[in-house]
Amino acid sequence: MEYQNQSKYECLLFDVDDTIYPLSSGLSAQCTKNIIEYMVNKLDIDESKVLEMNTKLYREYGTSMAGLRALGYDFDHDDYHSFVHGRLPYEYLKPDPVLRSLLHSLPIRKVIFSNANEAHVAEVLHRLGLEDCFDDVICFESLNPTNQTDNTNVPKGSVIGYDNNGELPESPIVCKPFENAFQQAFKMAKINPHKTLFFDDSIRNIQTSKLTGLTTVLVGSSQRKAGVDYALESIHNIREALPELWESVSKKLDVGFSQKIAIETPAEA
Repeated sequence: MEYQNQSKYECLLFDVDDTIYPLSSGLSAQCTKNIIEYMVNKLDIDESKVLEMNTKLYREYGTSMAGLRALGYDFDHDDYHSFVHGRLPYEYLKPDPVLRSLLHSLPIRKVIFSNANEAHVAEVLHRLGLEDCFDDVICFESLNPTNQTDNTNVPKGSVIGYDNNGELPESPIVCKPFENAFQQAFKMAKINPHKTLFFDDSIRNIQTSKLTGLTTVLVGSSQRKAGVDYALESIHNIREALPELWESVSKKLDVGFSQKIAIETPAEA
């Protein structure tokens, strides 16, 4: 889809979970519960250590899956996503006509950028009634096109730890908040970061994205922190926080209206 707008932004880049719907929906809590069950039931990780381990993996690697693969756990990615996302109570999410209207009112390219798998992103957009609001989707499969990446040489550990050099082992999974994920997304979706607004609920994702040249919008908090250009309590506050997006639309309409009058006004003799 081609857009004509007078905004300084060419693209709006959106995270999905806890960004285009609120944390209060409860979906993320259920997702965490499923991850913990997967770690215990599928990977035989000690139940007494799994909660702390999962928290650390998420903090260090951006996703639990990326952390588990870094530690040497070998599993099928599709099976993981099916267990973690395929069992979510998506009925928690309801259609969001307010956000739909806001998105459709902006003649600017809109792209999804999520660490989640394609099926999860599609289901969330469907439940929210936003399927036709975005021009492209960058998701787990986009950044990790093969189902498994061999890292069998990485020693498996029952709890997160460091290698012999005191460094965290590298994960074969490409995901936010690491800069290579952003650069890969820019290339795939033909995004100019210097002309793009990025919306995400994760401060780590926001702070990394700022280093790539993106203008950042932290969603879920009204408190601005380092690396945050705008802070929204809710994605619904986008118009109040960024009125210039709509001002560019108004200017375009005004120009078009003026040109129409100039053409249709008959000359007086």
